[in-house]
Amino acid sequence: MYKELIQQLGSTRLVAVSKTQPTEAILNLYDQGQRIFGENKVQELVSKHEALPKDIEWHLIGHLQSNKVKYMASFVAMIHSVDSLKLLEEINRQAERNNRVINCLLQFKINDEATKFGLDQKEAFALLESASYPTLQNIRLCGVMGMASFVEDEDQIRKEFKALYQIFDALKARYFPNDDNFKEISMGMSDDYPVAIAEGSTLVRIGTLLFGARNYGNPQ
Repeated sequence: MYKELIQQLGSTRLVAVSKTQPTEAILNLYDQGQRIFGENKVQELVSKHEALPKDIEWHLIGHLQSNKVKYMASFVAMIHSVDSLKLLEEINRQAERNNRVINCLLQFKINDEATKFGLDQKEAFALLESASYPTLQNIRLCGVMGMASFVEDEDQIRKEFKALYQIFDALKARYFPNDDNFKEISMGMSDDYPVAIAEGSTLVRIGTLLFGARNYGNPQ
């Protein structure tokens, strides 16, 4: 399945979502050439980083609490789920302590599900126009992330992905017109990645399609 999926993705990059998967399953994809893996929880991310090859590019894709940033700041490659200035400030603080610049994506709420986190466009403008943001020298904003509704209505999913792309365009034009690093649109998962790719996704986060059902009984 892995090689077929890579062919489908074209220039879109794959984040293999390895949450709850054992190291053996991750190594199986690693041996096939996959290097970007995504985890939802910091504790699991840290333990897998310690156990697996050090050339893996680890992405934190789940909701992140400020007090957990310090545990992964020394190695995390990208944080997809920045949804507040407070969190961005803490990432910057911990990145500075580790003499690093950490790549980040702003997470946007593009669906109506109450359980999802994320900014709206007005909040993102306020964050980027805050007095604090220009002082954050140890973070690098690289784009946006969002999750579509978990529904079968493809038109609704497409509408939500279009909305995220429009937000990306607005931010790019207004705040990052000459910044080549601001280029990522993280959207699309196992059930909706073809629609996401069609709507401009640069990063898809796929787990179930690669690994099968999640193994909650053996998270390591």
